[in-house]
Amino acid sequence: MGHAGAAAAAVRYLRSAGTPAPVEALPRPELRCVGEDERAPVDQAEFRQVLGSFATGVTVVTAPAAGGEDGPAGFACQSFSSLSLDPPLVAFMVGRTSTTWPRIARAGVFCVNVLGAHQGDLCRGFAVSGADKFAGVAYDAAPVSGSPRLTGAVAWIDCTIHAVHTGGDHLIVVGRVTALGTGDQDEAPLLFHKGRFLQD
Repeated sequence: MGHAGAAAAAVRYLRSAGTPAPVEALPRPELRCVGEDERAPVDQAEFRQVLGSFATGVTVVTAPAAGGEDGPAGFACQSFSSLSLDPPLVAFMVGRTSTTWPRIARAGVFCVNVLGAHQGDLCRGFAVSGADKFAGVAYDAAPVSGSPRLTGAVAWIDCTIHAVHTGGDHLIVVGRVTALGTGDQDEAPLLFHKGRFLQD
């Protein structure tokens, strides 16, 4: 599936008339690789090393169970950003081969949980694949979407999916903010830099 096809499929994830529309999961794409007869413009290891110099905050993006699923969905996400003040929009990036993203897309809503400095282990739990990420995790429901709002997060942003765009091997998910709030204002955020949490 090319970028145009992925984008066309992604727009099915947009909410319709205020209610999340059921959607089909995007198939795992055959991402273009540099051919044997081509020279890679940038070495991937160098790319990771250089971009790792940019410190980021750490979030967990969650969504409620949808379509008969057993439980809520969630994944650790560094690539989160505010986007627009009017209307209030945020964005996060997720790999196109993610198995969690289709579950968030089916829900049509999500909550971004901004993690505190003490939540490194919580982040690691949401970074694994195939496990029950919510086992032993305290949370309540975000007020509009019902997405898990993680206890102890320094901030939370409740959203509906506004748009989805392709960006190489990732999708750029834009959310329209419906509610938001902060937790303990004295708590420092969890920061990631050069492959590790700064608090480690």
